[in-house]
Amino acid sequence: MDAVEAKTQPDERSRWSAGARLRRDLNCSLGDGAAFGGMVGFGETYFAAFVLAVGLGELTAGLVSSVPLIAGGLMQTVSPLAVRSLRSHKRWVVLCASIQALVFVPFVWAALSGRISAAGALAAAAVYWGAGLATGPAWNTWIGTLVPRAIRPRYFATRTRASQVAVFAGVLLGGLSLQWASGRNLVTVTFAVLFALAGLFRLISVILLASQSETVRPSPGAPRPAWRDVFSHLQSSRGTRLLIFLVAVQAAVQLAGPYFTPFMLEKLRLNYGQYVTLISVAFLSKVLALPLWGHYAHRVGAHRLLWIGSLGIVPLGAGWLVSQHIAWLLVLQVFGGAFWAAYELAFFLMFFESIPEEERTSVLTLYNLLNTAGWVGGSLIGGAILYWLHASYGAYLLVFTLSSVGRLSALLLLIRLRPVEVEAAEVGMRTLSVRPNSASLDAPVLPSMPDQTHERQALATDSPAGV
Repeated sequence: MDAVEAKTQPDERSRWSAGARLRRDLNCSLGDGAAFGGMVGFGETYFAAFVLAVGLGELTAGLVSSVPLIAGGLMQTVSPLAVRSLRSHKRWVVLCASIQALVFVPFVWAALSGRISAAGALAAAAVYWGAGLATGPAWNTWIGTLVPRAIRPRYFATRTRASQVAVFAGVLLGGLSLQWASGRNLVTVTFAVLFALAGLFRLISVILLASQSETVRPSPGAPRPAWRDVFSHLQSSRGTRLLIFLVAVQAAVQLAGPYFTPFMLEKLRLNYGQYVTLISVAFLSKVLALPLWGHYAHRVGAHRLLWIGSLGIVPLGAGWLVSQHIAWLLVLQVFGGAFWAAYELAFFLMFFESIPEEERTSVLTLYNLLNTAGWVGGSLIGGAILYWLHASYGAYLLVFTLSSVGRLSALLLLIRLRPVEVEAAEVGMRTLSVRPNSASLDAPVLPSMPDQTHERQALATDSPAGV
């Protein structure tokens, strides 16, 4: 009897220890999501506005919001090699997150001194995006080993909400602070404070990431991502057509996207309070609409939801021609946020529906690379048009109109896609950037998505042939 009790007590202590470690990991990840959101809200959201404040010009403000993203897309392809070299997903994520936190030091210095070169701003932004997006694949794999499958939907929904609240609070408080500072000749000093807060929040995020466990480590001989298999799989599925559609839409959107901030602040002469109101309303509309679209997609399907979202974002660029009154722009932002939520949810559900869970990290890397390529390509075309037309008022309206024309043309690619049955769910999201035209940069949390391919295989095994 004593031997049985002695054996039982260590087992109970072991289970208690594992449970305590799980609770600590989940709480740390929740805090990491909120801290990351604070960094986005206080920091990257205001890069373009800061560039304008120090006098670098409208085109530079647009390019600093777009071109550096390609560094992140490329860095993600290096991530698997780095993880194998370090033999740890955690070490790579913590290293990149630390570099991203340090990027705010030169931004704080530039804000305090009131000057920075265009090359310096672009370089700092490139390091920010390179380090930030490089964490994506490794973090998705790591967090998938920490969060038990049974609690993933509820947990990642909670984590997404915490991050979104932090993003919204950062954006709102940052804008209100700049509005207060604009009447007291303290704008650049306030930018320094905002960037310092952003760096502090990312540092908190780093500490919380370092506090989490790593229960599964990659072996030194772990196979490299099967890029050939990923491409082959996409070519034999609807994934390729969806990717082409994505790149076309993203290029059309970013033809105008990076230039809404200089248009609002330089051409419309909106104050910081009006500027942040437009951004906040669009972001809030998107956040609130996302779960509602999830319920709707459950009834009508993700394919129809993708059509609704794609049609809804078409007129958003040309809508700025109707009026530039703040009231009309607010209406446009509300509808824009709602339709972007529909587009993103439907796209992620349809794209990853046919991808086995073990391949999703590699596919996400490919998706982000092509997504950023479309983002940068579109912004360069838009910037070239503005440059040739001397960034006049009419040139901006032309670019906004061409953006809508491009989105409408991309629908021809959507016609070729056949409907597909997917399990509608609220996908966990990481908000990486908030933009004034509602097209914020979001990345899905892969473990939050149901492993539908495995479920279909189980159904096929349990069902009679041909059913």
